[in-house]
Amino acid sequence: MRRPLGVLAAVLGLAACAPSPGGAQGGAATSEATAPATPADGAAPDPTPSRTPTVEPVAESDECRVSVTRPGVSALRIQTSAARRGCVHPALLRIRIKRAVPGDDPVIKSGAAKSGRVALKLPCEPGTYYAVATDYRGRTTRSKAVRLTCVTPAPTPAATPHPARTAQSPAPEGDAPGPSVGTALENEVVRLTNAERAKGGCGPLKHDARLRTAAHGHSADMAKNDYFDHDSQDGRDMTDRIRAAGFTGSAWAENIAMGQPSAKAVVQTWMESDGHRENIMNCSYTLIGVGAAKNPQGELYWTQDFAAP
Repeated sequence: MRRPLGVLAAVLGLAACAPSPGGAQGGAATSEATAPATPADGAAPDPTPSRTPTVEPVAESDECRVSVTRPGVSALRIQTSAARRGCVHPALLRIRIKRAVPGDDPVIKSGAAKSGRVALKLPCEPGTYYAVATDYRGRTTRSKAVRLTCVTPAPTPAATPHPARTAQSPAPEGDAPGPSVGTALENEVVRLTNAERAKGGCGPLKHDARLRTAAHGHSADMAKNDYFDHDSQDGRDMTDRIRAAGFTGSAWAENIAMGQPSAKAVVQTWMESDGHRENIMNCSYTLIGVGAAKNPQGELYWTQDFAAP
């Protein structure tokens, strides 16, 4: 059975400086003392009551912001998430998934948490959706609307046009993926990918340590922060991650997936998608990096980074 991959997601950030939580309007608390009048009989006035020091509230960090991901599809479920980052004070964070329709857009699902992060999932039905996040300290942000079809999307395209495919002779045994790069699970993905390439006349890909670093880092980040996108939540894209790992090549591409329980299942899913298969069967690529990481629920996130030297 074909398992769909998630669509791309984009992160929107809204930076704001929240008012201090002191008074009704958020201002700092102040106090006032007035000296009593002198009695008419000339008696000494009562001592002025001591003033209690006013404790000023800690101002919210200028870095406090709310971000929300654009709704995407994974395993036939719409998912999105919101987060508060760099904030001093806790606040209830609420996220709503809305469906764009003529007239008022209905809220399809909502959720809230004080943990600084909240995620929503619901069964996928085709339509146009967007997410709105509010932290009840004056910050609201909204994602871009996206049309969801509940089918597998195309992967990130290659950085350069694909040349015409030509048959290649098998690479020498010394060029085969080495066991020193990646885990056994990741190397099984490399093996199965090379088996598919051989059917189309492409030479095997070598598991590159730098590409593996970029791929595993992205899978681990998606698993830890509960999102599914070719763009990292800090704004980096595939090229940024590959270059940060020390790789400088002439072309590269990326496949990602989530939820497939094995190397065989994820390679089969990619091969059943035109765009993902095109990256795998591009004979101009000679290097690959594979990263697999589990989220707290045990679901696997997968990344393949392809490159030419």
